[in-house]
Amino acid sequence: MKPVEIYTTQTCPYCQAAKRLLTKKGVAYAEIDVGRDASLRNAMTKRANGGQTVPQIFIGGIHIGGSDDLHALDRTGKLDALLAG
Repeated sequence: MKPVEIYTTQTCPYCQAAKRLLTKKGVAYAEIDVGRDASLRNAMTKRANGGQTVPQIFIGGIHIGGSDDLHALDRTGKLDALLAG
């Protein structure tokens, strides 16, 4: 399974929804909390091609977007294939 990284903040409901979906699918992920560290948020924004909202999700180093994008991939059956490689 490809590595998954998710940039979050503690109080973000979209972050919680994305993490719930990943957990439900049995996917391990690295969570990077950008809520209190401007340098981490800046790194996230740069990696996400200017995306400043959370979550920002990367699968295998590829930016897939936020929670809505993650859920759309799951609904269309593309998430499992993306995770598997």
